[in-house]
Amino acid sequence: MIPLDQHPSGRHFLQIPGPSPVPDRILRAMSLPTIDHRGPEFAHLGKKVIAGLQQVFQTRHPVAIYPASGTGAWEAALVNVLSAGDSVLMFETGHFATLWQKMALRLGLKPEFLSVPGTCASTGLPLAWRRGVDAGLIEQRLRADAGHSIKAVCVVHNETSTGVTSDIAAVRRAIDAARHPALLLVDTISGLASAEYRHDDWGVDVTVSGSQKGLMLPPGISFNALSPKALEASKTATLPRAFWAWDEIVEMNKTGYWPYTPNTNLLYGLSEALDMLLEQGLPAVFARHQRWAEGVRTAVKSWGLPIQCADPAVYSPVLTGVVTPVGVDADQLRRLIHDRFDLSLGTGLGRVKGRMFRIGHLGDCNDLTLMAALSGVEMGFKLSGVPIAGSGVMAAMDWFAAHPAQQPLQAAA
Repeated sequence: MIPLDQHPSGRHFLQIPGPSPVPDRILRAMSLPTIDHRGPEFAHLGKKVIAGLQQVFQTRHPVAIYPASGTGAWEAALVNVLSAGDSVLMFETGHFATLWQKMALRLGLKPEFLSVPGTCASTGLPLAWRRGVDAGLIEQRLRADAGHSIKAVCVVHNETSTGVTSDIAAVRRAIDAARHPALLLVDTISGLASAEYRHDDWGVDVTVSGSQKGLMLPPGISFNALSPKALEASKTATLPRAFWAWDEIVEMNKTGYWPYTPNTNLLYGLSEALDMLLEQGLPAVFARHQRWAEGVRTAVKSWGLPIQCADPAVYSPVLTGVVTPVGVDADQLRRLIHDRFDLSLGTGLGRVKGRMFRIGHLGDCNDLTLMAALSGVEMGFKLSGVPIAGSGVMAAMDWFAAHPAQQPLQAAA
């Protein structure tokens, strides 16, 4: 173990799927002097970040910003549109979908947790944690709800624990096909600014996200993107809310302010992050994440190891889950890699703990960053005696060389 008062030379390789590395450009922006959050200068900053977030969420409607983690934004999404005892339909895709369901229970809601049944024969892992949302099951359940007792459908867009990205447009089509009035609530905490996401076009009512993933910021800011239908539902919802309430936030945001003290310096960083993303253009941002993901998956396939996501149609561009052979403790392997190479990989969570690790490829990354991470993993395999079929490092190197980035590199400001 590295003593807490020491650190090896060189940079630490943070390849977990969030918090992601923070670019120097954003760190410099966050170092600006704190200003009066009731003064005229702040109003300009407030309006700028709200307008930029609307572009990233791809919405014309309000985006509430909280000085909180994504967990806070989960709670805000639920308490603003629902009342005690309301039934909500949720879908098990991994650890974070499960945590959101547990929160709904604690808030006095009645969540029904749909899931793909069964266990994967080759890995022994639950099928629900290897696949995305099955929109057909949602449509079937909503059609059976003739009395419309289900008030909301809650799904995770990019499941950070498994590396599966679900088809949110298909979920909206399922709700519409069932002619059901349920609200659609979506968690894209790890998907925003890394994977294609369209709040308005996909008919989402509340989108939940956070700062520490594709937005390349430290943890500490979270968001609710809202639809007119969600805002209308908030007028009659009765779950207790004060800090999380949208009405005061949306009203004060019109002038660039908040009803509480916002985290000013993180908003400086958010402003800079939005500039970086929008300068490059969202299509280019999504394309580079897809490219990185394919290069990493090429390495995993060359190692001969299963990818946690079992459906290539919904591979995540944000992270890749790697399933270790039966009998190999993935956490022990991660610890060895961390201690020997100063490389952090994501742990397996919940029902897949100890059976897989996660490689993040999001935000402030490049080909060489990922090649270093893959080299660390491959050396960890060799030191641990884990048998692999071939060199993932060589396979990824060949793939990146054969598929150069289409977008020229941006010069740092």
